[in-house]
Amino acid sequence: MNTFAVNRPSSQTGIPAADGGFTLFELVVTLTILAIMIMGTIPLAQNTVKRQNELRLRETLRQVRNAIDEFKRDTLGSCPAGAVLTGNPTDLGGGNVPTDPRSRVVIDDCTIFDNQNLDRYPPTLESLVDGVKVRQRGINLRGGGVFGDKDATEINTTDEQKKVYLREMPIDPMTGKSDWKIRSSYQTKDEENWDDINVFDIRSSSGDEALNGEKYSDW
Repeated sequence: MNTFAVNRPSSQTGIPAADGGFTLFELVVTLTILAIMIMGTIPLAQNTVKRQNELRLRETLRQVRNAIDEFKRDTLGSCPAGAVLTGNPTDLGGGNVPTDPRSRVVIDDCTIFDNQNLDRYPPTLESLVDGVKVRQRGINLRGGGVFGDKDATEINTTDEQKKVYLREMPIDPMTGKSDWKIRSSYQTKDEENWDDINVFDIRSSSGDEALNGEKYSDW
């Protein structure tokens, strides 16, 4: 006798039960797993952005500190006490010409220094961006640097030039503003309020912690 397979109706409608598809339980489990995976990637993405900002902060601090040091080198031999101008910085017989070969000019605008800024660091961050008047230091037949487009005769004159130490005002990547904590050469690192004498160092004004556990304000 022949036998026949008969589909049993899944309900009173007489429609056969489906052989494929997901049950409600399977959908709930799948969505739960996806949610866990997504939640796990959010901290990774946040840490990636934070790490990029930290790299930018370190680079900005390095650039500004190098600019401050360069400014300081260019003040060596400049602005005798009570003088408005440096004098003749090309005089090799002068005793104020430093031996540091990195300083090829000397700052010639003594009006930017007051009687408190005896260390001759930049008076403000803006002065690094706006630039200061300088004169060629000593004899340099090769040129280059701030006088790169001039010949040997021109660079050995005492004509004033303007030197810029920073292209633009630095922005703190952690705050998105130029709201740095500044300290002068007469202040300790722990002091919070700037005394407005000079710019010896800058720090981030962010109170957050870095990925390594340090505070950005301690960098």
